[in-house]
Formats: sequence, structure tokens, C-alpha cells
Amino acid sequence: MGNQVEKLTHLSYKEVPTADPTGVDRDDGPRIGVSYIFSNDDEDVEPQPPPQGPDGGGGGLPDGGDGLPLTSPQPYDPRLHEVECSVFYRDECIYQKSFAPGSAALSTYTPENLLNKCRPGDLVEFVSQAQYPHWAVYVGNFQVVHLHRLEVSNSFLTDASQGRRGRVVNELYRYKPLSPSAVVRNALAHVGAKERELSWRNSESFAAWCRYGKREFKIGGELRIGKQPYRLQIQLSAQRSHTLEFQSLEDLIMEKRRNDQIGRAAVLQELATHLHPAEPDVSDSDAARTTPPPGRPPAPAREEGAREAVVR
Repeated sequence: MGNQVEKLTHLSYKEVPTADPTGVDRDDGPRIGVSYIFSNDDEDVEPQPPPQGPDGGGGGLPDGGDGLPLTSPQPYDPRLHEVECSVFYRDECIYQKSFAPGSAALSTYTPENLLNKCRPGDLVEFVSQAQYPHWAVYVGNFQVVHLHRLEVSNSFLTDASQGRRGRVVNELYRYKPLSPSAVVRNALAHVGAKERELSWRNSESFAAWCRYGKREFKIGGELRIGKQPYRLQIQLSAQRSHTLEFQSLEDLIMEKRRNDQIGRAAVLQELATHLHPAEPDVSDSDAARTTPPPGRPPAPAREEGAREAVVR
């Protein structure tokens, strides 16, 4: 591709551009977009280190309440670690991860138990706290095809899981799937592809392309022409959500996966900091300078929530 370009990324929502890409700022709701042009994912990044204890040592487990650490970490719970969200293309919902009561779609299983639930053509997702989710296509005979370390490989499901729990995620994307045989054929046809031969940035894009056959999952599958037709709606609570807008599905998937990797608590904290930055403390001298002169009424207090950039 000619000269190498340093990959574009951001460390927090403070660093994400909020201006309209056409150069015309419009006050029509939250409009935060980011492009991951030339940026590879994600699963090549080293795993996050274990949490540090209060004395700086490793292996700090949650406090049991009596000053003693718990004997073992809590089991993986999607509702604690994952971000509930929906993806829209214009007005059409094309993806939804919901923690609605009674929903069992996000339940996870050990790799051995997951094998009993898989059928050829299924999409499988392996999840673990502080790691990017890893997607694969089940092709039968206990095997999956997946994109990992910049290569499409055919592996046993138990090996591809790397000890993580998993689940079948055929229902997350709402596109019409291809036939199971076509999905398997798409996956097997690319085994051995690596590095510059690849047309996908991450395991999710590859697996989803195998199942749905849509070019939007490929690198450069859509032109970035200034418009932002994709929306990632992040659920903050039962009544509140925040919306990010993107030029391509490819960019949106990268951001969605980053959110899953850093975890729900970190995403909510980032958004809280971005939407409601802490105001600097006012010193006595500052207070003296801001006190209205005699005879002038004080300025009215700003109404709480008046500039809250969330969708209700």
C-alpha cells in the first residue's frame, strides 16, 4: 500500500473527534466518529496484566470484606463485563446484544460443552475478561476455522478457545445468513491466507463475512465519503443510552470490540468523563473575582442535565 501509515487509534473518548466530517458542525445530538484506517486489530495485542494488589504486588483478588482476598475469582458474567449495545445502519437494526431478562443467548459454556451445541456453519465467540472476543466458524468434526495472528487457520474448537468460555452467536447480526454448506465453504476456502492476503481486520469480521457474505465486513468494503450511516448505541442504563456514529461497519466493529476488551465499567467511566468533565475547583480568589458587584443579581444556576449528551 505504499508508505506505511501509523495506525489510528485513541485512548479514550476525549480523543475522539466530534466534529462533522463535512466541516459543518450541527447541534443535532451526539456525533462521535473514529476511523481505524490501516489499523489491524486487536488480538495481536498482549493480554491485560492481572490486577495489582494494594501493595503493588500481582494477583490482587477482590477483597472478601474482612480484609482477606477471596479464594478464587468470580466466574465470567457477561452482564458484568460486556457492553449492551445495538448497531443501526440508517434506521435498520443490524446487530443487537441485549441483556433483557430471560435472555439466554449470551450464556457461555466450557469448550467441551460448547461442542454439543455447535452445528456446521455456526458462528462461535470465545470470551474472557480483559480480552478481545475471538470469533470462529464451526465447520464440523470438532473443528473451527478462524482468523488469528494474521492467518486463517483450521483448528480444533478446544484449541482455538485457549481455555476461554464460548457460545454460539448466530443471532447477534440480523443479516440473512447463507446456507450452512456455503458458510463452511467460505471458511475453508481461505485456510492458509495470511498477512497481505487477508481482507479482514479481525476474527469477527472474517467469521461474519463467511456466514453473511457481505462486503461491508471486508477491509475497504465501503467508501468513506463523509457520511456516517452507522450508529453504535451503547446502553448506559435501562432508560439511557449514548450513540456513536461511524462511516463504515468496519470502523464500528473495531470500536465495539475495543469496548468489549476494556470492559463495561471502563466504557461507562470513559463516557462519564467525556460527557461530564469535572469542573476545576474555585479558589477563594477566584470566588472573589466571580462575585457579582453590588446591585447586580447573581447568574442563574445551570439546569442539571441541560447539556447531557445522551439519547433517552
